[in-house]
Amino acid sequence: MIKSIIFVLVFILFSFWIQSQAETKRSSFSVDLTHRDSILSPFYNHSLTPLEVLRNAVLRSHTRINLFQYSSLDLNEEEIESVVIPNGGDYLMKIYVGSPPVEVLAIADTGSDLIWIQCTPCDQCYKQDAPLFNPSKSSTYKELSCATKLCQALPKSMCGSTQECKYSYSYGDRSYTIGILSSETIGLDSSNGEQVSFPASAFGCGHRNNGTFTRHVAGLVGLGGGPLSLVSQLADQIENKFSYCLLPMSSSTNSKLRFGQAAILSRSEVVSTPIISKSPPTFYFLTLEGISIGGKIAKAPQSQGNIVIDSGTTLTLLQSNLYNQLEAIVKEAIGVNPVADPSGTLDLCFQAESVRSKLPEMVFHFTGADIHLPPLNTFAKFDNLVCMLIAPSEEFSIFGNLAQVNFQVEYDLQQKKVSFAPTDCTAV
Repeated sequence: MIKSIIFVLVFILFSFWIQSQAETKRSSFSVDLTHRDSILSPFYNHSLTPLEVLRNAVLRSHTRINLFQYSSLDLNEEEIESVVIPNGGDYLMKIYVGSPPVEVLAIADTGSDLIWIQCTPCDQCYKQDAPLFNPSKSSTYKELSCATKLCQALPKSMCGSTQECKYSYSYGDRSYTIGILSSETIGLDSSNGEQVSFPASAFGCGHRNNGTFTRHVAGLVGLGGGPLSLVSQLADQIENKFSYCLLPMSSSTNSKLRFGQAAILSRSEVVSTPIISKSPPTFYFLTLEGISIGGKIAKAPQSQGNIVIDSGTTLTLLQSNLYNQLEAIVKEAIGVNPVADPSGTLDLCFQAESVRSKLPEMVFHFTGADIHLPPLNTFAKFDNLVCMLIAPSEEFSIFGNLAQVNFQVEYDLQQKKVSFAPTDCTAV
């Protein structure tokens, strides 16, 4: 009898120990996101006017949607290439790679999966401010073999002479990264001052990289839905959850990217909409049912997963038929004649003095979630013009980052949903 009691007690204690070990493997932390046009960014150019900054962002948005459309095509096996989106993201994050850790400033991109940086030896690399990562100086660097699941998850890969996994990410504008899929310790600076590290994380060690990349960044951190992304690799540790709260691009402080329990929204104003599984799995597809102003609604195409939510695209871009409906409703709601944008940057503008208090609230009706966007999220003033921060696209729609400013946006990859809560992001 006593032996039985002792056995039960030992079993209970062992169960608690196992549970505590599992808990310690979970991580809850937040990191800084720096907008590329912020005064805190190496991209910051004090000589640019707000309109010039926006014009550059618009050009990036249109380039980005072209690449999104390309990678969403139904291609046969011979045509498939992994797509790199050069300079393709509006937010930067700092990571540490290797042992001892080497600091890397990278683009944080919800529209990409692979984490990659420039490495030595480099046959062909674009110029970067920081030294290239030297894997031979890291005690934790390891090349992954062709037999690994992560290598097989690459859209385009091949075996090297020693069975190492070679990757090739490229696009038709001649931007590319080619290298070895490897594993390494990746660290992140938590906002509480502590550094968190994740051993044996898969990343691309790029030995040939070229195109329209910039010297200010040394690589890219993929936050997309595919198996190679940072959030997918850390899924168990972060409980399949991450969130961000984006500040306006003019802010002098950083936005926050949160992981694990720190990412969970618990406010009463939270609304949620399903993530739709479509190809490619990188993108977070949502279903937009329509956009309303007052009692009038612009109806979206009746298909699931008809819009991608993306933190790396500045503007919200709408399929042309939906955009045309919305533009007509906006013109009617404001009630004054539009004027042309002399720079040709934006499609719908008005004389600022003629609209003043007439700018309407828009409601984006996602399945199960109505997102109320005040004019600050959908219009901007430039000199004597007020312009709508939404543009037409031929076939593809993207819910961009200006529409998400001052919202906490949580991605729950286990429950397959995205949640929104209006928030003053300067206060969180």
